[in-house]
Amino acid sequence: MRARVLNVLLAEENRKWVTLAAVSFGLFMIMLDNTVVNVALPTMQRDLHVSISQLEWVVIAYALTFASLLITGGKLADLYGRRRIFVFGLAVFTLSSLACGLAPSAGFLIGARAVQGVGAALMNPATLSIIVATFPPKQRGQAIGIWAGVSALALAIGPLGGGLIVENLNWNWIFFVNVPVGILGIVVSQFAIRESRDTSSEQSIDLPGLVTSIGFLFSLSYALVEGNSHGWSSPEILGLFATAAVLLVAFIVVEKRQRLPMLDLSLFKIGAFAGSNVVAMLVSLSMFGVFFFVSLYIQNILGYSATQAGAAFLPMVTLIILIAPLSGRLSDRVGSRWLMGGGMTLVGLSLLLYERVTVHSDFWTLLPSMILGGVGMAMTMSPMTSAAMGAVPVDKAGVGSGVLNSFRQVGGSLGIAVMGAIVASYLHHPPSSPLAAQDYVNGLHAGFAVGATLAFVGAIVAVVTVRTRPEVVREHIAELAA
Repeated sequence: MRARVLNVLLAEENRKWVTLAAVSFGLFMIMLDNTVVNVALPTMQRDLHVSISQLEWVVIAYALTFASLLITGGKLADLYGRRRIFVFGLAVFTLSSLACGLAPSAGFLIGARAVQGVGAALMNPATLSIIVATFPPKQRGQAIGIWAGVSALALAIGPLGGGLIVENLNWNWIFFVNVPVGILGIVVSQFAIRESRDTSSEQSIDLPGLVTSIGFLFSLSYALVEGNSHGWSSPEILGLFATAAVLLVAFIVVEKRQRLPMLDLSLFKIGAFAGSNVVAMLVSLSMFGVFFFVSLYIQNILGYSATQAGAAFLPMVTLIILIAPLSGRLSDRVGSRWLMGGGMTLVGLSLLLYERVTVHSDFWTLLPSMILGGVGMAMTMSPMTSAAMGAVPVDKAGVGSGVLNSFRQVGGSLGIAVMGAIVASYLHHPPSSPLAAQDYVNGLHAGFAVGATLAFVGAIVAVVTVRTRPEVVREHIAELAA
């Protein structure tokens, strides 16, 4: 009898980690497609004979649908079952990846990329809510640490993997590789992941909340993505920001009046949840800014190839992969507050170190900044995610995950948009001019100085809002529920 009980416990333990592996497959695909496409754009342009504006939409179509539907994906996962929505999203993502690889024209590719974003938005919140529902609190930080490490690995390996695929195969294969991974993920998910959902006695779809949240996130994301090309003071961009503000107010009003709202706004009264979302936005702002603008610096100023540029980020991503699980495990024991505060401080210092970069620098000049940034991001991301999801009741894990990932995605778009605007303001000479490289470096210094300031603000927010002991957060949840 004792042996049978032990076997059952061991099977349950193994099942949890197989579940983590299954959702990590899906997460890796989602985050990889955020960066892998960039290095293939010139080849796509030649093969499909597309304009620059169409090429931009290959990236934008995915980013917009992904960001706009994250909260919706989280709500659907809570309502209809997290495994069901995850597998459905994975199937949509896999089929649309196949369509992207087979695309005969720019219009077809843009449409398939938009559908990819829909699949990613259904999958992403479900990955985190499945982890929260599967792992007990004492192991949740470690699992989330692995989840964060996989996310960082995909973001950083994208340029390197994309460069190798484009140089040795063709751009189509950056999408084809998703197909066998997606099929394997679907099969494993059916056996490894137990179904879970919001078990509240009364459930319904909050259509006004869904419509206003989608409209708000779409308007905001579109304005951030297109701000540089249209001009931040243009009627189109100002109109989009105004529309986003109106829809945000409408969403808040609707959710306060709904008997069964999509998003329980009282969650934002919990300091750990509100503060973690702010930190998520700011750390993503820094991370996406570094990956995007340092990649351009390495290729355009230092003259590295796309593959070499991707390889330059390996020290940073290796540290994130190694340290993120450890910081997640440590947050289970001591809480997230000081880990997040210390991590954001290191991120800010790493951005300031880029002041040492010149037009004549090399990889070794960049290395200290990348090492410090990798440690800081790893110290921040896992405890941040653990604090946010620990503040959300398990029944609402899908919505909580959708909100957190929305803040992260908007933060990434904001980082590229804000730093891009700063860098662009320093470009006073044409690209062919010998002074153009110095203009870019000056802009990079200014943009990262702003990013460093925001990272230090994130450190203060973490220390002030996030409680040190996880049990304090759970007590606060109980008080709100009562």
